[in-house]
Amino acid sequence: MKPRILALGDGALTLEFGDRIDPALNAKVMAARDALAAFELDGISDVVPAYSSLTVHFDPLRLDREELTGHLLQAAQALAQESALATRWTLPVVFGDEFGPDLAEIARATGRSETDVIEALCGTELRVFLIGFLPGFPYLGELPEWLRLPRRTTPRTAVPANSLAIAGAQAAVYPWQSPGGWHLLGRTPVRLFDLQDTVRPALLAPGDAVRFTPVGRDEFLRLEAAVATGKKSRRDWQTT
Repeated sequence: MKPRILALGDGALTLEFGDRIDPALNAKVMAARDALAAFELDGISDVVPAYSSLTVHFDPLRLDREELTGHLLQAAQALAQESALATRWTLPVVFGDEFGPDLAEIARATGRSETDVIEALCGTELRVFLIGFLPGFPYLGELPEWLRLPRRTTPRTAVPANSLAIAGAQAAVYPWQSPGGWHLLGRTPVRLFDLQDTVRPALLAPGDAVRFTPVGRDEFLRLEAAVATGKKSRRDWQTT
């Protein structure tokens, strides 16, 4: 479908590229986000990328709706490419046992070994499609076809914070303890949301690239302690 503009009240417009989860459409969203940022328009308060759309919140007293519409349609023509605003991250994860109680079940369901599941997940560079559900909760995709399973039939009432989980074609990390129905494979010591960071509290942003790397229990505990005491910063997880 051709890109179209949808009005969301007086102070928001949505640029829509489609109505499905598709990496190619999401790449167009990120390209439009970057192109819009380059215009440096006064009056925009927030830009929210989603799977296949880009919502822009603005002050109608400072930015004319028709002017913004024109810029959005122009931004929609931007070529999809590596985002200049994206960051690459490598996040350590301890897999299985109490950290990933569904790993063995996932291996059985896919007819693979636990090692196969871990290697497939860690061998795939995942893109942040969007942030939602909880503050800092990243929807990451896409998983290999054979690793795509429906959500659990019975959700958990409390998923531990920092749990790495999968469902369908996507992976995610729960930044907070919360209910959840995704399959839990492991846990990272990295904080996905930092209330002390007023500029960018969420570690990940739409368009970022993420790889997971396996670590043992002892290394996980060491890194968890280093994060808690401030000996590890966000820069330590960035990929150069």
